[in-house]
Amino acid sequence: MEMQPRGHQAVMRLLRKGVDIPNPLTLDIGPDVDTDRISGDGVTIYPGCRIYGAKTVISAGTVLGAEAPVTIDDCRLGPGVELKGGYFAKSVFLERSNMGSGAQVREGTLLEEEANGAHCVGLKQTILFPFVTLGSLINFCDCLMASGTSRKNHGEVGSSYIHFNFTPDGDKTTASLFGDVPRGVMLDQPPIFLGGQGGAVGPVITGYGTVVAAGSVLRDDVPQDNMLVTSRPLPGFQRPVVPHTYRKLTRLLEKNVTYMANLVALREWYVHVRRPFFEAQELGPLVYEGALEMLASAMRERTKRLGAMVAKVSADDPSRAELRERIGDVLALFEEPGTPSGDAFLTAFRAAVGEQPRDYVSTVQQLPAEISAAGVRWLQSIVDDLCTRAAALVPATRAFTTS
Repeated sequence: MEMQPRGHQAVMRLLRKGVDIPNPLTLDIGPDVDTDRISGDGVTIYPGCRIYGAKTVISAGTVLGAEAPVTIDDCRLGPGVELKGGYFAKSVFLERSNMGSGAQVREGTLLEEEANGAHCVGLKQTILFPFVTLGSLINFCDCLMASGTSRKNHGEVGSSYIHFNFTPDGDKTTASLFGDVPRGVMLDQPPIFLGGQGGAVGPVITGYGTVVAAGSVLRDDVPQDNMLVTSRPLPGFQRPVVPHTYRKLTRLLEKNVTYMANLVALREWYVHVRRPFFEAQELGPLVYEGALEMLASAMRERTKRLGAMVAKVSADDPSRAELRERIGDVLALFEEPGTPSGDAFLTAFRAAVGEQPRDYVSTVQQLPAEISAAGVRWLQSIVDDLCTRAAALVPATRAFTTS
């Protein structure tokens, strides 16, 4: 009896397309994988890899498993992506992004151009803007990080860093913004440096150019740009645990609404600015579709977590009672959010770019300063508008007020 490995016919189709598979008998391809969504141009799949999922896309120049076997399940990979070893599910990797061996990357993760991580990095519901670099032995879930202008001047997370994203009350209303969307997409902001052997207790927000010293645990916002931050150990104490107190409830609301508003701004950027650049690439429309799915996944996660937390809040004062009553209306703002028009910026952007989209990163890097500034104003108006509308629904919380 002749024995053939599962996916043998799919492997043969890939070989005929020109995919480099040094040891074809070690490759496992699931029955739902569509080989038409895998480029034959410069793709290399090393021994021991597993490819699953009907949504999987592998673009030209991708290299899988150079350091250790790779499993991908419903991932969309743009051109030149390198996944060197580990498990990757329901995530999207844009052009020339890469991850070292031992990675575990799960749903809702989007790595933009040349974002990367070294070995043993765990990501879930994570968005990394171009060039952001993660060291080794890192857990960086439920956050968005922007900053940097190039591969030589990039945002950095040091090795052995943790984004603490789960509370003793079982909540995950903890998503942090290291940088922001309106300025971050312009690829002209100073790098954020999160020193190794440290962490951040989400949710926090940091400005651009923030430098957090190694060994520090960030527990508070750093709203100003270009700040050097160190942290002191917490004083020791013992006291009774009182669950579900939510002493900083308004702050939690503000941080979650701000994060969701930034997600809306990023989606608008993809729809109105980035789409033509994807369409110019082989398999690019499929990768674009995946990126939008990641943003939708991120929004679902944040609205679910915020709603679940508010359901546990006791209505023991007027502001908390109001929040419990109106949280559904707040979350509904983000289902089909009307957003301020960006027509003036988009017209200027298209005039500067021309009819034929070039490389996305270099195009944004070369934008005239006045066009970049107009884009920032448009995207920031989206964020500000949603935050203002959310606060108006729950005035008793005094969200987004300075007093």
